[in-house]
Amino acid sequence: MTISKKLDFRPNEYVVYPAHGVGQITSVEKQEVAGLELELFVISFEKDKMTLRVPTNKATEIGMRALSSPDVISQAMRTLKGKAKVKRAMWSRRAQEYEQKINSGDLIAIAEVVRDLHRTDDQREQSYSERQLYEAALERLTREVAAVSGGDEIAAAKEVGDVLSSRIAA
Repeated sequence: MTISKKLDFRPNEYVVYPAHGVGQITSVEKQEVAGLELELFVISFEKDKMTLRVPTNKATEIGMRALSSPDVISQAMRTLKGKAKVKRAMWSRRAQEYEQKINSGDLIAIAEVVRDLHRTDDQREQSYSERQLYEAALERLTREVAAVSGGDEIAAAKEVGDVLSSRIAA
């Protein structure tokens, strides 16, 4: 079973690692760890100047996945257009939920966080922690939109920004 799972990803392919977002598999290498030989995906996160090594047999188990399909991207954009759903729970509880959604790697959940934390100029100021979560979610969303469309992040950021602005105008 693990063999079929291993072959899902190839070098030079972009993947989504739940805790870090979009990265590119640079190679597959063998390494000896504690007397065991492991086959590892070497994933580069250019923007964060980080390299991650993930055992090939654990990749899908930890939630590593291929980039979203264009259908999922458009669904995420529709999610952004929706009305913000802000629960009346304490901020610490909501922040925890937002953090879990961001780190889930699920694009729709990330779009929900962006939608819920987005503020217009005429709305109240965001707290530091709200802004941090919003920016983290926005960056994850933008990077994946850019990677799927094959475009650059600036164009993707403009696309996401336009969707958020159109929601306000409506």
